[in-house]
Amino acid sequence: MTRGPKPKPNAVRRNVHEHATELEAATQPGREMPRGLGVTTAGAKRFWRTWSTAPQTQSWTETDWAELEITVRLVDEFFKGDLKLASEIRMRTAKWGGTVEDRARLRMKIEDESEETPEKAASDVSVSDMDEELFKLLNGS
Repeated sequence: MTRGPKPKPNAVRRNVHEHATELEAATQPGREMPRGLGVTTAGAKRFWRTWSTAPQTQSWTETDWAELEITVRLVDEFFKGDLKLASEIRMRTAKWGGTVEDRARLRMKIEDESEETPEKAASDVSVSDMDEELFKLLNGS
């Protein structure tokens, strides 16, 4: 036997935030990385591809894309060995909702895609290239 009154059958959540954002889980068409950025590492190219096709980009404006261009340059330098940039990169991706915790703080929800599997974007970077770069980075070469 439970204590207290029986809950109403049509209970409504009252703590829904008026500015909460719900995004479709579908992969976005993305943008091509501008050639003028001068990005050379496979990790930075993968970072661009991941973020340019992320569900968060549905509502991005030109200033957001400019911020991604700046961040991908930082990621390129990070993969070249400048590990001091890790915290700056993390702060920037948090503002876009990079992790589950970041999305919760931003009141951003991505719809569940359990029924559909998004098609993988064609990769111009092989996994072995990325592994080799990471190996060099971690070994201080």
